[in-house]
Amino acid sequence: MLGLENITRSVQTNDYIIIDGSAGVVIVCPDPEVRKRYEDKKRLYEEAQDDLLDYAKLPAVTKDNYSVEIGGNIEFIEEIPSAIAHGADGIGLYRTEFIYINRKQLPDEEDHLAHYRSVVGVEGLSWSTIRTFDLGGDKFFPNAKTSRELNPQLGLRGIRFSLKEVELFKVQLRAILRASDRGKLRIMFPMISGIEEILEAKRIFCEAKNELLKRGMAVGNDIEIGVMIEVPSAVIVAEELAKEVDFFSIGTNDLIQYVLAIDRINERVTYLYEPLHPAVLSLIKQVVDIGHKAGIRVAMCGEMAGDPTYTMILLGLEIDELSMNPLAIPRVKKIIRGSTLKESKTLLNKVMTLSSSSEIRALVEATMQKRFPEEFQVNGQ
Repeated sequence: MLGLENITRSVQTNDYIIIDGSAGVVIVCPDPEVRKRYEDKKRLYEEAQDDLLDYAKLPAVTKDNYSVEIGGNIEFIEEIPSAIAHGADGIGLYRTEFIYINRKQLPDEEDHLAHYRSVVGVEGLSWSTIRTFDLGGDKFFPNAKTSRELNPQLGLRGIRFSLKEVELFKVQLRAILRASDRGKLRIMFPMISGIEEILEAKRIFCEAKNELLKRGMAVGNDIEIGVMIEVPSAVIVAEELAKEVDFFSIGTNDLIQYVLAIDRINERVTYLYEPLHPAVLSLIKQVVDIGHKAGIRVAMCGEMAGDPTYTMILLGLEIDELSMNPLAIPRVKKIIRGSTLKESKTLLNKVMTLSSSSEIRALVEATMQKRFPEEFQVNGQ
């Protein structure tokens, strides 16, 4: 094998390695969350059929003309061609923490800018949503001065880490602002749990913008600001949060984890991870209703958005945008185009009368098998 340079210094015998040929990316010793995400990506790739790609470029519109925007979730800029090819209207989630991981030096403002300019204003994409880094928990950059935490998912991560490391945060914000003159750009902050955090994040954002203006640099003036709804407390104070932002994006991966008090990468309790739990559905509905009442859009970018089992339920909730692994887009579009908003609302109303997860899942799966027998086999997808 040629061209591997110093790979043997970075990889040891028995190391777990992910090779993503579609994106040209190699990940050495991925953390459990990344590993699970790529296992899901592999499964989706294997399930993909050529005829599904016929749906990629079609709009996600139901038979009674209800339209949903479809975004692609990416971790690396090399995934953008795949997102476009599989029918993404825009980038619904760019996970920027991977700019920091697997490198010896911290990325500077120019490093960030190069990445963001590769994402914003790309032909074939109507918008790009950049999430500020979700470092902390189990994802840290090299040489980070961090203390070991007993419960890292409940510790210094997401916006908490950003607000503690303000200068690091500003480097990223300035680069995002500088890239915003390339096209429609949205920024969103992860792990928001209360109004104080979004106010402080916006204050630092404004400081970063003023610093650039003093340097005579051009920045966009129409950047939309959003928050990820991942923490139950964010749902409870959603009315106040809606006054401060332009959109919500529901991160179901963490929201389900925190609502049900389970570690989703702990194999001993994964059986409890249930997107169709009545508490989860109730919270999602609450977020959508509050967002729409306030006149802001509501997106979903967690794994739930890309699973066709839940597509009719999410249609019934009237979520404005579903963002997912690009490989999942054609199949979800096929389900949307074969459904109606009316029947989806009917299904949702029935589901919301049930009190147990098992009853809800049985009803949803039976409905999907009946409506889309070619997509949902009796013995599973």
